[in-house]
Amino acid sequence: MILCYLGLGSNLDSPERQLRSAIEALRKLPHSRLVQIASFYHNAAWGKKGQPKFCNTVAALHTRLTPQQLLSYCRKIEQQQKRVRKTRWGARTIDIDILLYGSMKINTAKLTIPHPRMHERDFVLKPLQEITQLGQKLG
Repeated sequence: MILCYLGLGSNLDSPERQLRSAIEALRKLPHSRLVQIASFYHNAAWGKKGQPKFCNTVAALHTRLTPQQLLSYCRKIEQQQKRVRKTRWGARTIDIDILLYGSMKINTAKLTIPHPRMHERDFVLKPLQEITQLGQKLG
């Protein structure tokens, strides 16, 4: 199994509830085991001003899914939680990003691993650091 890290964030429709719901969906992924969840971090929106504060966390997951399969499942969870993709960095019910997938590097039109902007975002680095020393090395 590969150890991967997922970033989760929400700033609409009860953000903490949205994160809990997404975490429960991640627990049910096939060929995967959720191993750790960081605390929830509340912070100002990144990238687009004038929107509600976000609630973020990072999840550690052991999986046999390929990165592309994992991305597909993450998108399905977002759809189930009524994620609307209108505005880049806009408000959302849930956002699930693959931050790291083992030591793999991928750069395609649909998926870039490691996540290209995670080192710029305290709302990723703080929860990542909480569950692993990687956050400290990347920051």
